[in-house]
Formats: sequence, C-alpha cells, structure tokens
Amino acid sequence: MRVLVACEYSGRVRDAFIARGHDAISCDLLLTERPGPHLQEDVRVVLQDSWDLVIAFPPCTDLAASNAHNLKIKEADGRMASASRFFLDCYHANAPRVAVENPVGVMSRLFRKPDQIIDPWMFGDPWKKKTCLWLRGLPKLEPTHKIDSYDQPVMPWHSGSGIYVGDGTRVFKGVGGARSAKLRAQTFEGVANAMAVAWGG
Repeated sequence: MRVLVACEYSGRVRDAFIARGHDAISCDLLLTERPGPHLQEDVRVVLQDSWDLVIAFPPCTDLAASNAHNLKIKEADGRMASASRFFLDCYHANAPRVAVENPVGVMSRLFRKPDQIIDPWMFGDPWKKKTCLWLRGLPKLEPTHKIDSYDQPVMPWHSGSGIYVGDGTRVFKGVGGARSAKLRAQTFEGVANAMAVAWGG
C-alpha cells in the first residue's frame, strides 16, 4: 500500500507502516528525525498525487482550543482561515482512505465533529493528550493497551507534566520551555503502531 504521512518529521507513523511492509513516506517542511523515506517540502505539492492512504498532522497553532485566548484575533487576521484551508486540503487528499489529526479545537465548528477522540494512555503511553481524528474510508482505532491509572499514574501531556516511577519520583519534565511546540506535536509510538495495525491491514 502506498502511504503518505503528511506533516510528519518524527518518522514514527511512517516507520510503523514500513515495518508492516508498506511503501510509506513522510513529508514535512522540517528534516526527518529518523533516517527513512522523507520529502522535505510543502505537502500540498504531493497531496493530489495518487495514494492508497494519507495520514495527516496539519499544524494546530491557529485551530486548537488550548489557544482559545488568541482565536478571535486569529479569526480576524485570517490565520484561522488559512489553517483550516490547509486542514481541508489534507482531508480532501487524492486517496480513498484519509485520517487527519488535530487537537480539540475549531474544526469541529468550521468543518464537522471528529469521528473519534483518542488519548495516548489508550495505546500504552502514560499520558493524557486528547487528540481528534477525522476519518474518511477508515475504521476507528481500537485501544490496544489501556493503562490502568491505579497501577501507573497517567499525566497530562503539557508544560510541567511528568511521569512518576514506583517510588513516587517525577522523572520527566514534560514539554515546557523552547522545545514545547515540537514535543507537544509528537505522535506517540503506541498510537503510531495502532494506526499501522488498524489501517495497514
């Protein structure tokens, strides 16, 4: 299957599909963080090529509810409209099967409600990070390994969050500081693998 992973520089979703025998390539303005098939360019150049599956992670800065205090400004100056057009370009890619990921935000109003909302803890990663999926021609993801918060605390994936180990020590400082935008945007390995299993056959 020919798979385009749009707006991905981590290579996680791409590599999960490659591991299952698919012809997958990632595309982003940034270099890939892992060696592998990658196009470093504006993904709109290739969205209308012929694909079997497109999985897209369009930028959410001008669409996310977490940035609600700035959304009126972004609506007035056109940034929200530009971001929503990009989102819809991804959704209407030239493929029979499409998934577009974004956090909770204005696309539920500007487009339609998502088909599914997932959290990393449903797929084996001990974090809360509500993520919406808009699907076309694809089934919903089935949770693969729900983490029981009684056994392992599940923490919010935002600045100042952390994961606790057995003795109660916080061992990871979340996503605060200069690296926050890239870390907040990352796709977790458990979710990437679930996508490859559910949508890659």
